Amino acid sequence: MPMKAAIYCRLSEEDKNKQFETDDSVSIQNQKTMLLQYAMEQGWELYNIYSDDDYTGADRRHTEFNRLLKNAQQHKFDIVLGKTQSRFTRELELVEKYIHGLFPVWGIRFISIVDNADTANKGNKKSRQINGLVNEWYLEDMSENIRSVLTNRRVNGLHIGSFALYGYTGKIQIKKDT
Repeated sequence: MPMKAAIYCRLSEEDKNKQFETDDSVSIQNQKTMLLQYAMEQGWELYNIYSDDDYTGADRRHTEFNRLLKNAQQHKFDIVLGKTQSRFTRELELVEKYIHGLFPVWGIRFISIVDNADTANKGNKKSRQINGLVNEWYLEDMSENIRSVLTNRRVNGLHIGSFALYGYTGKIQIKKDT
């Protein structure tokens, strides 16, 4: 009986090539194509494709991610297949919890093809942990960068919310004493 693989795809930013909001982004389409081809080459049966478009790696509310975890716990498939470990998660805590903790308990193998992560290869656990750490640092750096940009905009009197307040022009006006 062939192994069943679940494919997980995620993209953190809205892809500008999407014609409609319900469309898959080009990146998601490319991930699916790459992973489907890999699964077919291995002779695995496809269980399902789980796809979270427009979710960051730090957001734990991914609808499909959570459905994937629920189905993994119910052992509906044997393998979780992703493009990279960071597409699964950028948080080291979740790497340890699922990839190194619960997946082995549930009998689930995790594979990411670009960065060569494979839980069947016990020798690359350290590289998976290092990848997890680097991915988490990336999140921290991004958070710091965003915070500094927002602080700079605020200090310069620019609007930082999602929409401008009524009557706000976004221009700094300096009144001169006459």
